[in-house]
Amino acid sequence: MLGNELVRVDAAGLDLAGGFAHARRVGGAGLRALTYGQRAERLGAIAKVLQANRDTYYEISTANSGTTKADSGVDIDGAIYTLGVFAKLGATLPDAPFLPSFLLDGDATALAKGGAFASQHVQVPTRGLALFINAFNFPSWGLWEKAAPALLAGVPVVVKPATATAWLTQRMVRDVVEAGVLPEGALNIVCGSSAGLLDALQPFDVLSFTGSAHTAALLRRHPAVAERSVRVNIEADSVNSALLMLGATPGSPAFELLVKEVAREMTQKSGQKCTAIRRVFVPESLYDAAAEAIGARLAKTTVGNPRNEAVRMGALVSREQLRSVQDGLAQLQGEAQLLFDGRGAAFIDADPAVAACHAPVLLGRRDADSAELLHCTEVFGPVATLMAYRDLAQAEALVERGEGSLACSLYGEDGTEAAAALAGTALNLAASHGRVHVITPDVAALHSGHGNVMPQSLHGGPGRAGGGEELGGLRALNFYHRRAAVQASASVLTRLTPVA
Repeated sequence: MLGNELVRVDAAGLDLAGGFAHARRVGGAGLRALTYGQRAERLGAIAKVLQANRDTYYEISTANSGTTKADSGVDIDGAIYTLGVFAKLGATLPDAPFLPSFLLDGDATALAKGGAFASQHVQVPTRGLALFINAFNFPSWGLWEKAAPALLAGVPVVVKPATATAWLTQRMVRDVVEAGVLPEGALNIVCGSSAGLLDALQPFDVLSFTGSAHTAALLRRHPAVAERSVRVNIEADSVNSALLMLGATPGSPAFELLVKEVAREMTQKSGQKCTAIRRVFVPESLYDAAAEAIGARLAKTTVGNPRNEAVRMGALVSREQLRSVQDGLAQLQGEAQLLFDGRGAAFIDADPAVAACHAPVLLGRRDADSAELLHCTEVFGPVATLMAYRDLAQAEALVERGEGSLACSLYGEDGTEAAAALAGTALNLAASHGRVHVITPDVAALHSGHGNVMPQSLHGGPGRAGGGEELGGLRALNFYHRRAAVQASASVLTRLTPVA
């Protein structure tokens, strides 16, 4: 933001193979020695450590990521909330005090007459480690939304944060390790170069990656994944959509809800969210009104130094990211016109030659069918494109041209007929999205937000979004467990009964 050096990052000289082995042997054993309930208590203890150091984390976030206080809260407080949710969920899991940790998977199935010999599926924690390779935009939440279910499952964690914003992740890991709330070796971090990280993975390890589709493709081809069958979860590029249903009119409740949410998604964290709205679809008759209304909201967005209370949108994470946004925007302008361009306004308390600030820009194209780049190019910044549609069938087809996305939001009016249309469209679009967020006037003050990832709901998406799944409540534990069938007599299988 100011061009001054904050910290230095270097991974030279690390014994990755030795460190990984220690995490598996010592950290894994220490976690598995605890019950699910005891591990849930540890998650609650982590949340308390983070809460106690919250002010320091906010300072680091503003200095390193250039975020306003509100945007830092999305990352930091979102992480603390996620830990709290998994602590509560973990407390509901049954435990078998005289057996290793496991979860039942369905009911036993008889394999012989009378059920004397049967099959019971179980899930047991993998005996490897969980390696997280995370993106730059959420150095706090990106760690803990993955680590919370992994630690609850009994799997030790190694996190490799993006170098540009590794400072906050490292400080959090250090604080938790020094607080002694986890067994030795359960929580580990590697900052700097990622060279050799995947080489150190073994067959029972798991890998979770958040980042570009290009890097994801390289990871999938690595011998650890392709030959040693390391389980992998990918969250990659996503050209997310917002769709205003038929029946809305200029100024109607659904119309205003869409306008408000689009403007918020474009500017929150300067548009640097994997779930941010990139494409906006409205009925043909509302194209001009939507362009004017969204532009009017964006015009109120002040950009600059997040330390200034008058600023509502801070900087992009780096000058490199600024150039990436500028290049991507130039590409999209080849297929769209400028509907709102905030780049003419001066930045507040920020030198444009030093700070990585970029004003919000709304593009537009009436003929969405003939567009190409607009449906497949994600500009990771405060940029979105407004497009028109004729009927609902065309609108759904246009949304699906994103080839798989993390989130889509639908905006419709209240009423039985509107609810039926929203439900049908939500189900139609569910096949190409990890989450469909339906907003009507009756939940205007209650909904969690298009781009906010809630730990109770799945996060991920098919196709170009990576094909992965995270969170979703206790579903998140599936990634860190191995499913197996135990075939035995009834007397043996009755011992596989966790107690509440």
